[in-house]
Order: sequence, then structure tokens, then C-alpha cells
Amino acid sequence: MADPVVVQTDAGPVRGTVTDDHQLFQGIPYAASTAGELRWRPPQPVRPWTQVRDATRPGPMCPQQRSSYAEVASLAEDCLCLNVVVPRTAGPQRPVMVWIHGDGAIGAGSFFDARRLATVGDVMVVTINYRLGIFGAFGYPGLEGSGAFGLQDQQAALGWVARNAASFGGDPGNVTVFGESYGGLSTSAHLVAPESAGLFQRAIVQSGFALMDLPAGGIFPGLPAVAWYGWRAAAEVEALGAAVAAQLGCADAATALACLRGVPVPGLFAHAQPFQPFGFGNTVLPEVPAQALRDGRFHRVPVISGGTRDEHRLFVGLFRALAGQPVTAGQYPELVAEAFGEHADQVQASYPLSAYRSPNLAWATVLTDRMWARSTFTQHRLLAQQVPLYAYEFADRQAPMYLPFPDDFPPGAFHAAEVPYLFPDQPFQAASTPEQRRLSDQMMRYWASFARTGDPNGPDLPPWPPFDDARPVPYVQSLAPGPDGISPVDYAAEHQLDFWSSLP
Repeated sequence: MADPVVVQTDAGPVRGTVTDDHQLFQGIPYAASTAGELRWRPPQPVRPWTQVRDATRPGPMCPQQRSSYAEVASLAEDCLCLNVVVPRTAGPQRPVMVWIHGDGAIGAGSFFDARRLATVGDVMVVTINYRLGIFGAFGYPGLEGSGAFGLQDQQAALGWVARNAASFGGDPGNVTVFGESYGGLSTSAHLVAPESAGLFQRAIVQSGFALMDLPAGGIFPGLPAVAWYGWRAAAEVEALGAAVAAQLGCADAATALACLRGVPVPGLFAHAQPFQPFGFGNTVLPEVPAQALRDGRFHRVPVISGGTRDEHRLFVGLFRALAGQPVTAGQYPELVAEAFGEHADQVQASYPLSAYRSPNLAWATVLTDRMWARSTFTQHRLLAQQVPLYAYEFADRQAPMYLPFPDDFPPGAFHAAEVPYLFPDQPFQAASTPEQRRLSDQMMRYWASFARTGDPNGPDLPPWPPFDDARPVPYVQSLAPGPDGISPVDYAAEHQLDFWSSLP
């Protein structure tokens, strides 16, 4: 470890750490605390400082509680901070990649080890915290920005990058925003959000669900169908907020927001579940982003778009198999009927139980194709009409999995399986094979080449043509380990999209 390094930001100096190949700065505040009067308000400027601020440790996570898939928790509302990693070597200004983490109502930028991505790709990587759950997507009648505070935080972080990237050796005029799952949804939101225009020049959407609806029972047993999995009208968000206010003893509309801002963080967690989707019909998202994408109203930047081959196995594993509610042979036709109604017989004919090792696997395949693949392919087509679009499918069915899936239910290339390949930490290094680590390096170089030029192709990488919907089989790059692991895939055929396109 070399001597610490100090960089001057627009709010004050920060001291990071230096190794032989990179510089790392952690916990840099990009906005003020959101506690008290600033809860459910747009992010405010951080108070400047003059003394050198220690940036050698992660900052606080935004408020979150433990879940079935993550034993992490935080009560800290002074959490709007970010982390920067950049190669140590001097050179011209590097492309900047800003990572928006997924995981819904949990997580933090510091969970993602970007050191290798920065050094392999020769890029500056920024990972961010933003308000989550009820703190990021709450609404109340008359509350400006209802449902979109987390997105405003992300915009503030991108504004910080514009002002400060050059001080760390990054190019503020060449910014790629990228994210997975909820972070992919956020990236899609920025593609259509008016105030995000100009904050980035490229985008990567990984397993985003901007165009995805939810069939009944698709995530949790008994959950009703919804038109949009990731979006909710601001008026509906506000009605939910008013109901929560009444439950918390803050029913008087004249004082409700002040009352709610005084509720301790733990008191809000019990009411957090409805506030996952981002609200639209506000100044941040004037209309539902799915419609804006369908109508071609989005920022003209090159995009990488894709997902994993077996997206929904993770959700069936978490919320059914590992929760003690596995899908049984008797339940399978009932679930299909609940989700697809009058089309249930057609679905069962296309996905017969006899074709799968277990009912869990059959149900996961149905939902992977219907929910994820159909909406992802539609997203490819819509974006490719207006901008350069590079489509992929992560297809390593032996990707390291850290949950105890049953023997008859292999996780395959599950939702989020590709993330450790882009942020390879010690657990991934220990669990992966040499071929998987080579795929990781190739993916990081693809992503970094795209950040640099808007085209993922680069030296010693298998060619990756753009997605062209005019071709009989539009090009989708399959990403898997092995000598022939990176190759084109007929994505529509693999996921029976002709069949699904014939249904509502």
C-alpha cells in the first residue's frame, strides 16, 4: 500500500488509498443528509468542508432492513455518498462508468468491488448509494416528487460526476450509466427522464424490467397481476402514502408530512413494501417510462441491453423452494391457470411438466420467458429503432451461486448471476473456474470498450455486431465460458417468443 492520495472535490478535499495499480476513494458525500426536514425532499447540496476528509472506508448504507437474501441493515439517513476507483497510472481522461446497484430495497454502492473493472478496462468507476424503498419512492398528496426521490438522488450523483470526474482523472463528457435489476430499471428511467438529459452519454441496462408486467402469482404466491412491475402512477403512490400516514397516527393532512418526518426509521419499515416501484406522473417522470420507450421518446445514446438465460429461477428459488413452498406437480396447472386464465391450456402445452426435472423448474421457465425474455426483446427492438443497440444474454449455467438451491432445481444463469463477473470480488475468485474468470475479463473489456466508444468491440474479443431487427434473427451475444461460449444465440427461439407474442 502506497501513501494516501488527496483529491480536491467541489465540496472539499478527500483522502483515498493507493495500491500498485489503483486509487480508491470511499464514502464521499454527494448530497446532504436526508433526515428530519429533508426526508422526502429532493437531495440538497452537501455542506462544504476545508479539512481533508477521510475517504478510506465505505460510508453508511441507506436505511434498509434484513431480507431473506441479504443479512444487512441500516438506520442511517445521512447516506448519500459514493465511491470512486480509478487506475493509478497517469494518462488521458478516462471514460466514467456510474453503477446503480439493484436488489430493490437493500444494498449500497460499496457492496460492488470495482477495482478490477477499473484496471482491466482502464476506466473510472463510480458506485453510488441512493434512497431505497419507502425512503426513495414514498408519496403523499401534494408532495412534490412523490415516488421518485431515489431517482433524484441518482441524478444528483451524476451531477457530482459532471463536476468532479476530471479531478480524479475521468472524462465528465464521457459517462456511462449502468445498472442491474432495480438499477437497470433506474437506468431505463434516466433514458426517459427530462432532467437526466446530458448527464450521461451511454447506458447499459442489465436485467431491467421497464416494459415488464406481472402475471398473478409471478413473484410471490398470491400476489395479484399488475400492469407494470417497476412503475406506479404518482396518484396511486400518494394514496398509499395517505393510508400509511393514517396507520402511523399522522392522519391530519395539514400536519401529516411533518408528523411522518418525525417517525423514527424503524417505524417506517413495516410499511415499506408498497413503495418499491418508482412513481410516474411527476416532474421526474412525467409519464410511464414504458410508454415513452414505446413511442421513441428517450435520450439518443448508445445502449447495451440484456439479461440472463434463466432469470426467474432466482425468484422461484427464494420465494418458493427455499421458503418451504415449492411448486408441486398438482399446483403447476393451478398456477398456470391463475396467471394466464383462458390461455392456460396453451401455456401448458408449450411448457409441459414432463419436459422438466421438477415443477419448480417448469414454473421458472414459463416466467423467465413470459416476463423477462418477452419484455427484454421488446426493449431491444424499441431502442434499436433509434440508437445503436448491442444485445446480450448471460448464459453461464454454472455461474457461482451462494444460496442452497435444491438438487432438483439448478439455479442456472439466474437473475444477477452476471454481476460478480463485472465486479469480481474474493468470493467470486474463490468459487469460479479459470474459464469463468476469463469470461469475467472479457465482459469487463466489452463493457469498458462500450464506455469508451459506444461500441463494445475491442482487440482480442469475439465480434459483437449490433442488434438489427430487420434481420431474420437479430444478433444477440450469448456470454458463457469456454472456447465457444461467446457466440450468437437465437434469443426469440430459445425463449419461445413467437408463442408468447401470440398471447396478450
